[in-house]
Amino acid sequence: MGETYKAAGVDIDAGEAAVERIKDKVRATFRPEVVGDIGGFGGLFAFPQGRYRDPVLVSATDGVGTKALVAQAAGRFDTIGLDLVAMCVDDIVCQGAEPLFFLDYIAVGRLDPDHIDQLVSGIVEGCHQAGCSLIGGEMAEHPGAMDPGEFDLVGFAVGVVERDRILSGEHVAPGDVLIGLPSPGLRSNGYSLARRVLLERAGRRLDEPAWPGATHDLATELLEPSVIYAPAALELLRHVEVRALAHITGGGLTGNLARVLPRGADAVIDPRSWERPRIFTEIQRAGPVDEAEMVRVFNVGIGMVAVVPAAEAFRALDVLRTAGHRAVELGEVTRGEGRVLFTPGSTDRSA
Repeated sequence: MGETYKAAGVDIDAGEAAVERIKDKVRATFRPEVVGDIGGFGGLFAFPQGRYRDPVLVSATDGVGTKALVAQAAGRFDTIGLDLVAMCVDDIVCQGAEPLFFLDYIAVGRLDPDHIDQLVSGIVEGCHQAGCSLIGGEMAEHPGAMDPGEFDLVGFAVGVVERDRILSGEHVAPGDVLIGLPSPGLRSNGYSLARRVLLERAGRRLDEPAWPGATHDLATELLEPSVIYAPAALELLRHVEVRALAHITGGGLTGNLARVLPRGADAVIDPRSWERPRIFTEIQRAGPVDEAEMVRVFNVGIGMVAVVPAAEAFRALDVLRTAGHRAVELGEVTRGEGRVLFTPGSTDRSA
């Protein structure tokens, strides 16, 4: 008998079985603008005519980093796809864009339809939460390059915004207020450091309590799904003058907030204005990791920051809380040099 693709490590039948299992879930994300069905060489999305005056498409791509290694070690794959969607759609909303559609790329060492079903289920849930359609994707089996059980995820999001509504941060000015949207966990950032200090240095196990007295294990804590902020951010844009949005991902609170500061402005944050989730304290102690490194690597409990005029702060808080987020006032913009500073103050209106 001659050689076969399956003998080389690629199972075409398993791939076809995986596609059949996910078809109905993927179709459930389709917006009215989706054209055709699953199985084409490209995803089709009919741009709604007459809805926009001067539309600009906004795109982003991202992955889940070494959070995938935690999911692999724990054998839990049903939520990490949601993280993938969050990383992409919450990037494009920072420029004012409504997410329209999403595509994924899944690479595995060995294609297991159950594994793929769990991964795609998370992506589908993320698309539902974000209000976008999953219109395409790719599954690739990489024997030799990846071991059985290993996987990686990459996502691609496309959205749209009116040209004159693009957010760039250019209108941020001293006196503006910083509004924070809480994140209960790490989202998908800083896992290389978190794994190093918790699992390697401290010798913690994923199946042990997340911390003394915790009722859930460390794996559950580290796999806490990312909050998807895009719908609430879009609602905020409809009701409030928003001068900038910053998605707190790789680069932490300091690096990402600095990206929306114009020349001549600093962001001054009161670190007492929100409660830092316990997991960040555990990471900091296990390192130890100094505070400057923590805020440069992690979100430390704030997943997105909106910059609004001071007169709009109360309304912004109300809109975001109505949308389901315990938004807090973090601080304000002052004259400066494009820095993010942590200085206790008394400007909190979150009570």
